[in-house]
Order: sequence, then structure tokens, then C-alpha cells
Amino acid sequence: MKTYRISEAEYEAARAFAKKNQNKRVDKRLQVIILRYEGLKDREIGEKLGYHRKRVSQLCAEFCRIGLEEYARNKHGGNRRNMSREEEALFLKGFEERAAAGEMVDVREIKAGYAEKIGRETRSRGHIYTVLARNEWRKVMPRSKHPNRTSEEEIALAKNKIHCTGRKEKC
Repeated sequence: MKTYRISEAEYEAARAFAKKNQNKRVDKRLQVIILRYEGLKDREIGEKLGYHRKRVSQLCAEFCRIGLEEYARNKHGGNRRNMSREEEALFLKGFEERAAAGEMVDVREIKAGYAEKIGRETRSRGHIYTVLARNEWRKVMPRSKHPNRTSEEEIALAKNKIHCTGRKEKC
């Protein structure tokens, strides 16, 4: 098993970078390097930071292979959108006009239009729901029954009264 050694210069650079850093994922990876230099074993580092010991070794190997700048780069961006907010709003405007005219707008239609606009298929409708939420759309559907509707028994009783009054026989 190869042991990856962290030099004092790399240690100082990692500590300085960790002080400036505000991303918790990057900070956790930097802590692996700092603790490795301070003499902790992979198992101890893993227990302290919540990594498996093999992952600690992989992170040290990656640090030695690619250097501090690339190692500390945030590899998980938050903006994985296919369109800007303005483009999304413009795209949804056509569906909004249809909905305002009284037509039913289905998410499957929006998904198909979105796929056509970006030039590829999205994996699920969940992405479309996220786009709709980001643009402050909400699901508006007609109610299946009125909230102050009378009970089924009262409706049946009323039907019976109407039915009985039209006949000569006794109800």
C-alpha cells in the first residue's frame, strides 16, 4: 500500500486555503490533508470526518496527484440549469397564456416543449416541477366537490321526497 506524504509547504497552503474557504465540502476535503499531515491514521481521520478509511486514502492520493488548486476547487456547482431564469420565464409565457385562456396545461406538454427547446430529453418530470416552482407557478385544479356540499344521506332523502310526491302510493 502506497503512503501519500504531505509536505510542510502543502500543509501550510492547505491551512491557509481552509481559512479563506467558505464551502463545507471543500473544507472537509482540506481537513483530510491537514489531519494526515498532523499524523492521524486513515481510520482516525475517517471516524472524525465521517469518511471511510479507503476514501481518506483516495482523497490523499488525489491531492498528491492534482495539487491544491484543483483539489480545493468546488466540483459541485449549484446551477445546473439548461436555461437562465429569463429564458425559463419566456418559455413558460406561452403556456401561461394558454392557461389564462382556460385551457388545461399538462406537465407532459411542458416537458416535451422543454426538451425541444434545450435539444435533449430530461430524465423526469421532477426537473420541470422545479422549473415551475422557480418561476412561482402553482398547481390549480378544479375541485371535485364543493366544500359545503350536503351529505350523501341528505341528498338521498331529498331524492326520495321528490320521487314520492309524484306517485299516488304511500312512501
